[in-house]
Amino acid sequence: MTTKHENYYVPAQSAWPIVGAIGLFLIAFGAGNYVQQLSTEQSSGGYILVAGIAVIIFMIFGWFKNVIDESMSGLYSAQMDRSFRQGMSWFIFSEIMFFGAFFGALFYARMVAVPWLGGASNNAMTHELLWPTFEAIWPLIKTPDGTTTEAMPWTGLPLINTLLLLTSSVTLHFAHTSLEKNNRKPLVIWLALTIVLGVVFLFLQVEEYAHAYQDMGLTLQSGIYGNTFFLLTGFHGMHVTLGTVFLLVLFFRIIKGHFTADKHFAFQAGSWYWHFVDVVWLCLFVFVYVL
Repeated sequence: MTTKHENYYVPAQSAWPIVGAIGLFLIAFGAGNYVQQLSTEQSSGGYILVAGIAVIIFMIFGWFKNVIDESMSGLYSAQMDRSFRQGMSWFIFSEIMFFGAFFGALFYARMVAVPWLGGASNNAMTHELLWPTFEAIWPLIKTPDGTTTEAMPWTGLPLINTLLLLTSSVTLHFAHTSLEKNNRKPLVIWLALTIVLGVVFLFLQVEEYAHAYQDMGLTLQSGIYGNTFFLLTGFHGMHVTLGTVFLLVLFFRIIKGHFTADKHFAFQAGSWYWHFVDVVWLCLFVFVYVL
């Protein structure tokens, strides 16, 4: 039997922040080494990257378990719920700034650097000295070494993935409204469908990457266009993965009977994050694929 905790709950010291920091370090170190070793036979960076991802997933499930146990034990007060809301709001704001930096880099490359290299704004001399054969068009499919790649079209897999994510936002909204009405069966169905759509999105993104590398010659070495394309879509894919894990945890909690129509902020936080990821993809689809 749980008892309501009226005072502000201060959790005990936890090792999970340190575990998360170690996982993030392994991801950053492994990803950097993996990119540098793409043209060599060494592949230790890939193993380090996978190890970092595994540590982060382990940290997420372990930390989630602690928070869930505390919540179900009645340790959280109304003030704690407000703290969770503020924390999730600031977290999403930090994610907005994160993607804003990458979209800002894309804007600078397209609107400033490319025209400048092409001789705009009285930079004809710079154009002749640095890259005489440069054409100020986007996407840049010709690299300085003379190789040419293909640009990823917005039709096909990108368009399908856009429809999948838009549909997933609708299904998650239906799941949320079902929870608010305490309709458990539709809640489970709609949430399960949202998770399936997220998994299909990730599968098709892997297919898109394979097509880019094998058939189009579009790689991380394909100049500024290849760099921005894979950084933006890759980081978004990572966020979809985290969002899917988040929704999967919520799914199992619902199966166990957690949440009520009046008290379900964890589900609401997952909805916030998923809708944010969908909005980011819409911006990415327009500015990276279409324009």
